[in-house]
Amino acid sequence: MQMLLLCTCHMFGQTSFSGKIVDNLGKPISEAYVINKTGKTFGYSDEGGKFKLEGTKIGDSLEIGALGFKKEQVLVVQEASHDDFRIIMMEDAYQLKEVIVRPTLNTLNEVVDVDLALAPIKSSQEILRKVPGLFIGQHAGGGKAEQMFLRGFDLDHGTDISINVDGIPVNMVSHAHGQGYADLHFLIPESIESMNFGKGPYYAEKGNFNTAGYVDFETKNILNKNLAEIQLGSFGLKRGLGMFNVLNTNKDKAYLASEVIASEGYFESPQDFERINLFGKYNHLFADNSRLILAASHFQSTWNASGQIPERAVANGLIGRFGSIDDTEGGTTSRSSINLDFRKVFKDNIALKLNAFASRNHFQLFSNFTFFLNDPVNGDQIRQEENRFVSGLNLNLSKTFYLEDKPLTITTGAGLRNDRIKDNELSSTLNRNTTLQNIQLGNVSERNAYAFLSGKINLDRWLLNLGLRLDRFTFEYSDFLQNLTTNEKTADVLFTPKFNVVYTPDSKFQFYLKSGVGFHSNDTRTILQRANQKLPKSYGADFGTIWKPAEGLLFNAALWTLHSEEEFVYVGDEGVVEPNGASARYGLDLGIRSQVNEHFFMYADATYSHARSVEAEEGMDNIPLAPRFTLTGGLQFSKLKDFSGGLTFRYLGDRPANEDYSITAEGYFITDMNFNYAVNNNVSLTFGIENLFNTKWKEAQFVTNSRLANEERPVEEIHFTPGTPFSVRTGLRYVF
Repeated sequence: MQMLLLCTCHMFGQTSFSGKIVDNLGKPISEAYVINKTGKTFGYSDEGGKFKLEGTKIGDSLEIGALGFKKEQVLVVQEASHDDFRIIMMEDAYQLKEVIVRPTLNTLNEVVDVDLALAPIKSSQEILRKVPGLFIGQHAGGGKAEQMFLRGFDLDHGTDISINVDGIPVNMVSHAHGQGYADLHFLIPESIESMNFGKGPYYAEKGNFNTAGYVDFETKNILNKNLAEIQLGSFGLKRGLGMFNVLNTNKDKAYLASEVIASEGYFESPQDFERINLFGKYNHLFADNSRLILAASHFQSTWNASGQIPERAVANGLIGRFGSIDDTEGGTTSRSSINLDFRKVFKDNIALKLNAFASRNHFQLFSNFTFFLNDPVNGDQIRQEENRFVSGLNLNLSKTFYLEDKPLTITTGAGLRNDRIKDNELSSTLNRNTTLQNIQLGNVSERNAYAFLSGKINLDRWLLNLGLRLDRFTFEYSDFLQNLTTNEKTADVLFTPKFNVVYTPDSKFQFYLKSGVGFHSNDTRTILQRANQKLPKSYGADFGTIWKPAEGLLFNAALWTLHSEEEFVYVGDEGVVEPNGASARYGLDLGIRSQVNEHFFMYADATYSHARSVEAEEGMDNIPLAPRFTLTGGLQFSKLKDFSGGLTFRYLGDRPANEDYSITAEGYFITDMNFNYAVNNNVSLTFGIENLFNTKWKEAQFVTNSRLANEERPVEEIHFTPGTPFSVRTGLRYVF
């Protein structure tokens, strides 16, 4: 039991106890709970780790807890200045019992932190599956960003979900392949410190693409131990990983991480997939406890792809299930970035966050979706390519006031993002080598300036949150295919309000109502063709509950709805504008977490979604590929002597592949297994199986009108990428 001092300050006849909660490295711990077990009052630490607990006196017993840290018991013994108080917490295993139901906007983030700690992640993209209800699928040889699904949305590669890493936006605006393209392959999974997510457009600090939800990643600032690992697997898989401290003093810490992956893939035509990731991070602690963090990364990848194949070609024996019609598909991509982050908490309880970033991206993709439909001689292969430079700045200021004993936190922020895209191209090609025709070619310039204001007040069992966001976009395009190069420019301003209420009657129940307006920007080329459709809005609402009847058992449920305005989407594969119209979605989310004891943890998440086009006639109003029912879950075990591991599963139900549901995109149920054996404190062996029961499944599916070389007429049907067959991965890890 720690012995701490009591700070008394008389405020409306009450005494208050205040202090700061930090980890063993001095980093502030936010959202830690402080409970007066004698006086039955409670409070929480803010972004700077500071807290204030009213109605506390000498002799009271306090309990301090935070997810991932050992619980502390504190006895208040005398009076002193609050500037002297610092509670140091030590790291511990993540346990569901440490998740406290309290008035906060995103309690489920802590629940998912438990999932992350107990279940291993094989790739940075796979970590997205930890967001309840979020599905991903690959359909281009592993090098292209995955297709995503959430809450009745086919998100494509990120159109309606905002993704950020250390404050750097991952979604690419006006991308050569698709709006909002979000490629997370540059992120080394072992470098991830935490993941923060939210569903719906309810958060003032989140802007473009935050309609169905957002996912934010934060990488490790400090590397506690060095790590080296080698993995081998089916289909020629090889992976090497190294993470090493290069500087480790009280004030300065730095580490380097690298990842190399190669694989032939499970297709008949070798994929020749290669990827390299380099990442470094430097952390400096100033005398006033402010922090300066500098991070840099480089990523590059090359691959071949077998593409999406038509069902008829497999059925009539023209190709096998893992064959291809055009095996010259594939691509190359690279990304280099630098990020500067500064954080400081001032004495008057003002917290500052500032980050500035820049990245350079190259993207080149060869695809063939229709084979010989448009060009019976050369085929329909296309090249999509761009060179992009992104720069930006994000500034956040927050301050906590106390209205009597009620904390009021005001957060304000502003920022700027600038995208300059050179040679944004769509062209017809032959065997990757010959350019037959330029369909689109030009330079894009897009700027987004924003500001927001958000207020959050805790009224005992209630939390009220009100926010307002302002975004201003400027779009510019230089078209190289016109007789004279033209520079067109347009601007748009958008206000998006948010209002959220959370009611927590006790430590077992929480009810919440979230509402807000969100948006995603359209492609610059769409904007200039359809100037009245620059920033279509989405209107959403959630009504949900969290129930924790026991320390090791938690349930969550939410009813939700989301309505989107008229949209015109730029189809990067064809260089045309496609009107999608207004849409309406509603559904139900359900989840359960159970930690039977320190060894066994179970979880499951289910989502039902109903998605319809509002303006289409009945029977023709289905939204193609919108998921209707999804289910994910797993059973993990740990600390069984030297063994840990588990089973995970995911189920995606049948869904309409076209507007009248005359064609079905078939669902699938896939089970994976992981296993770990600790040889000693430094060495461990890993073993994993993907698709344990060798299910034949279609990972990506699209209705496409195509023609094969021997066909006189085109056929419209499902084209698909076969999912991973039974495959094994083994590894040897050394920690020192």
